[in-house]
Amino acid sequence: MTAPLVDLSVHHRPAGVSDRIAFGFVKALRFCADTFFAKRYGHRAVVLETVAAVPGMVGATLNHLKCLRRMQDDRGWIKTLMDEAENERMHLMTFIEVAKPTAFERFVVVAAQWVFYLFFFGLYLASPKTAHRVVGYFEEEAVISYTHYLAEIDEGRSENVAAPAIALRYWNLPATATLRDVVEVVRADEAHHRDVNHGFANEIAGLPQGAVAPCPHHVVLEPHWKAAA
Repeated sequence: MTAPLVDLSVHHRPAGVSDRIAFGFVKALRFCADTFFAKRYGHRAVVLETVAAVPGMVGATLNHLKCLRRMQDDRGWIKTLMDEAENERMHLMTFIEVAKPTAFERFVVVAAQWVFYLFFFGLYLASPKTAHRVVGYFEEEAVISYTHYLAEIDEGRSENVAAPAIALRYWNLPATATLRDVVEVVRADEAHHRDVNHGFANEIAGLPQGAVAPCPHHVVLEPHWKAAA
């Protein structure tokens, strides 16, 4: 499987107070990640992906409840956001196999998840547009980070190990796939989430929609009892 080409130039220029707040918040997170992890991109991915898996679930839950209250259709938002949450969780499961996080990093994962969940839940209640813009900017930074990760692999600073079995199954990769192949499909996923969330924010604000990056094909995961049957 070949990862879709990713447009690295995509950037939503902040327009208005809420966009600037979202952009500034994400840049502050990027500074913290760069300070704490430096070029340890595998370990960075473990912590950041557990945070990235939160918004989709929060957005899906709150939109589900809103649709129940208003007795209206969700226009496909709920499934899209649930798929995003599951996809980010699979990123986390994959990079745990690659990076083997330490006990301290696992503690950071748990702490970051709780703090970010509470923050994002409150933000989504207050301003869904700002919440989706935060995710859009977060995914812009993720695309940049994974591009740097690819450079680290290509230049020999990160070992291009064999792709974990969970990645082979989820992205339907060949048995010969390597870490570089995994990073490429993950980056394509993040580009897709970037465009979808900026699109959601634009829709709420009544702004024109942009193009959406294609998403790699994912295998639909079955319950363990069904897979084992």
